Amino acid sequence: MLVSKVEATSEVKANVTSNSHTPKTVKVETVALAKYTTLGVGGPAELWHVESLEDLQAATSEAYRVMGAGSNLLIDDAGVPERVIRLGKSFNSSHEFDGRTELWLGAATPVPGLVRRAAELGLTGLECMLGIPAVLGGAIAMNAGTRHGEIGDVLEAVELFVNGELQIVEPEALKLRYRHSELPKGAIITRAKLKLKKDSPEAIAERLEAVDAARKGQPKVKSAGCAFKNPEGDSAGRLIDAAGLKGYRVGGAMVSIEHGNFIVNLGDATAEDVKHLLREIRKKIEIPLDVEWECWGIEDFNNSSQNNALSQLEDDL
Repeated sequence: MLVSKVEATSEVKANVTSNSHTPKTVKVETVALAKYTTLGVGGPAELWHVESLEDLQAATSEAYRVMGAGSNLLIDDAGVPERVIRLGKSFNSSHEFDGRTELWLGAATPVPGLVRRAAELGLTGLECMLGIPAVLGGAIAMNAGTRHGEIGDVLEAVELFVNGELQIVEPEALKLRYRHSELPKGAIITRAKLKLKKDSPEAIAERLEAVDAARKGQPKVKSAGCAFKNPEGDSAGRLIDAAGLKGYRVGGAMVSIEHGNFIVNLGDATAEDVKHLLREIRKKIEIPLDVEWECWGIEDFNNSSQNNALSQLEDDL
């Protein structure tokens, strides 16, 4: 449910009367998106680096997609025609993480740093996020986590930029479940309020060690994280391993030797290589496997329900 509407600043209220209006703080470039993804594949797009709410107002004046840290993301070799928005440093609140158990943090705050800082401050709740290369907004959008928990477990509230306005919603409104959220159409996460708890350094360290131990078998080369969602009562990695697919290769993309649910880029992989590999894995596994990644420009694999990935202009824009 909607908790409240935040009174927009003068920046948000600014009326963008022309698509040519670009605030001075915006950096716009046309670039191959492979540079910004952890898998290292993806074609060109117009990339908007935004630093303010005014920037967001301008950036969202045409069809857009939102990119976080570029993990859990497969982008077509042809790129995407929509603008791609990335939140900049002003949306990174790492420096404000000061030991309070409840606090607001910007959506561009890197999760790995939050996990480390929370442990240093004796705060528990984020141990399950160890090793996830995401920013806070992206982690919330897919309810990221591990077998030890997920980001939704510590969410108190989320601030969204929707149709030029800021709204604060409760986590329940996002219908969070396993690697899934339902954001309002076109919504961009700008901040989130986390609720953590105090605990002893020893207890936190023990939980971090347990999460880290589960990560030991993961590859250390370019990948987008787990490729498939775990089917109920089983593990996608186990199924792929049992099918003898570890080391299976298409072009520059390969099923990881270390972990069957990871597809790695050997250095020159293309999105087409990865798509072919995904299809081959699905053919050889009897149980249907859903792709965990968000897929851009690739309709047959775009089974993600993250409805903030692509926003079309409303009729009145």
